[in-house]
Amino acid sequence: MSADFPTSLHFDGIAEFVAVARLGTFTAAADELGLTKSAVARAVSRLEARLDAKLLHRTTRRLTLTSHGEAWLEHCAAALDELQRGESVLKLAQNNPAGQVRIDLPTVFGRLYVMPVLLEIAAQCPALQLDVSFTDRLVDLIDEGIDLAVRIGEPGDSTDLVARKLGVQQMVICGSPAYVAARGAPRNADDLAHHDCIAGWNFPRRAAWLLKQPDGSLIPHTVPIKHKICDFEMVLATIKAGHGLGQLPLWMVQEDLTSGRLVTVLDEMSGGVVPIHLIWARTPALPAKIRVIVDALLDHAHRLPIAAPAR
Repeated sequence: MSADFPTSLHFDGIAEFVAVARLGTFTAAADELGLTKSAVARAVSRLEARLDAKLLHRTTRRLTLTSHGEAWLEHCAAALDELQRGESVLKLAQNNPAGQVRIDLPTVFGRLYVMPVLLEIAAQCPALQLDVSFTDRLVDLIDEGIDLAVRIGEPGDSTDLVARKLGVQQMVICGSPAYVAARGAPRNADDLAHHDCIAGWNFPRRAAWLLKQPDGSLIPHTVPIKHKICDFEMVLATIKAGHGLGQLPLWMVQEDLTSGRLVTVLDEMSGGVVPIHLIWARTPALPAKIRVIVDALLDHAHRLPIAAPAR
């Protein structure tokens, strides 16, 4: 292609030329394309000038292709067919859940409560391909090419992302009955300084638990860490084994509290509430493969063992 013409002009006149060659007249091509006859003729003339080749023999009675026109028509028709196929594939992807979806989930919450929903969707939409990772770090959806993420905590303020609230999780401080019997139940926040506390994630500095104040506000309270175990299921196992106290989501320990394997302490101040959000990159039109998952997770949010989503 000639370097004398902008890239935007490389396709100028091709649709008109193909229509004229197929229909035999400028008038018929103009009617099909919704243009004037003169506009079609000018477009073909510009195309011939750009190619420096005559494509059509024009007489008052008929139009016929030159040898250059026949060769160029073959390439143009193939290119337009390929573009049409691409457009069809794109429209199909926009309206049918198909293709790969990259999803990042919190480790325990994702395995217990999100993954079962994803498997239901996969069964209903066999053309979907799930690529699921489990992390508790803050991922960058755009830089890491992630389509959807579930995040526990405030989603931040980004114009590039959309966040929909799935619900909230209630935090409790708990320990085994044996540990509490041996060490005593803390009566206030200061008493935590005399207890073994189990942390379940990496802190940049010192560990802190969210504690409710008399006015209802939440503040981080620094606690001494006996064991730091960067896996929440293992934190739960460590607490149940009697090694200390831990602050964990109620949805994670509810069964153990009901059975008596764990007991809560500092109930009046341990109830920190943390939001849970579904997050994706902002886009003018959400592809069907992502939309079907978003809709299903928002629908299932009402059945999760967490507080109901905000209205």
